[in-house]
Amino acid sequence: MFAAILIDKVEKSQTVELTQADEAQLPDGDVTIDVEYSSLNYKDALAITGKSPIVRKYPMVPGIDLAGVVTDSAHADWKKGDRVVLNGWGVGETHWGGFAQRARLNGDWLVPLPSVFTARQAMAIGTAGYTASLCVDALLNHGVRPDQGEVLVTGATGGVGSVAVALLAKAGFTVAAATGKASEGDYLRQLGATTILDRAELSEAGKPLQKERWAGVVDSVGSHTLANACAQTRYGGAVAACGLAQGMDFPATVAPFILRGVSLLGIDSVMAPAAPRLAAWDRLARDLDAGALDAIARDVALAEAIGAAGELIEGKVRGRIVVDVNR
Repeated sequence: MFAAILIDKVEKSQTVELTQADEAQLPDGDVTIDVEYSSLNYKDALAITGKSPIVRKYPMVPGIDLAGVVTDSAHADWKKGDRVVLNGWGVGETHWGGFAQRARLNGDWLVPLPSVFTARQAMAIGTAGYTASLCVDALLNHGVRPDQGEVLVTGATGGVGSVAVALLAKAGFTVAAATGKASEGDYLRQLGATTILDRAELSEAGKPLQKERWAGVVDSVGSHTLANACAQTRYGGAVAACGLAQGMDFPATVAPFILRGVSLLGIDSVMAPAAPRLAAWDRLARDLDAGALDAIARDVALAEAIGAAGELIEGKVRGRIVVDVNR
């Protein structure tokens, strides 16, 4: 038996509880893992609160991230004792996830835990940080360079934004951080931001083309914020879009793309193949300072993750929440 958060549905009502599960209940997979830490992401919060139909199969253990130790493996790449990380692949949606002390998964979904990180530090990064790294890689691969001007990070105090600020600053960029939390300026400067913007400057409807400002953008917000970011991006620049905190809509025109050659780069972290995943984790291992992780993350016990999900949906969370599944 092991502790797990279980989401179930009775008729049209969703239930969420901390319970004891039996190993026989674990879904099919060729690798079994003793989970050490998970993390609370926006998608997990939507699943737990029922604010969006994230869960596709009931009962479900949420948690799109986990880090732990392999206890049993029938997969050629993994053996007992290996330390591994999981991000995405529908875990926590269609396959039991990381908010439990044990997991059984497809070995193809796993990557090795970088030796520079503890399991807790890997979950302080989690899908949010890994997605931020994918965004930074996308901008750099597109040719965006520090000498071309400022880069913008929207939703900067969130998990994706916080790590993106730190990684971009480490890569030599001058970073502008947009946030609705004016009190978090010192936090963002500590991560490497030079300029702090009020998110209100970007969150309302704006002109199709605006003053050119950004060489590149990492956007986790969507909606008008993404549209304005595109409208303010400099000629030949690029915008990496990975989230929808403001909304799924994109009320924009084609003007930035056909008049300024701006590129909109879609970033998917859920089904990304092995090569970009490993590259993203390599960047995190190389460039993300452990001290930044301490500033970015706070820990909660497994039972506390349920309440923390509501806080995240309400915009009351800064940075990352690490879930210690063994307390």
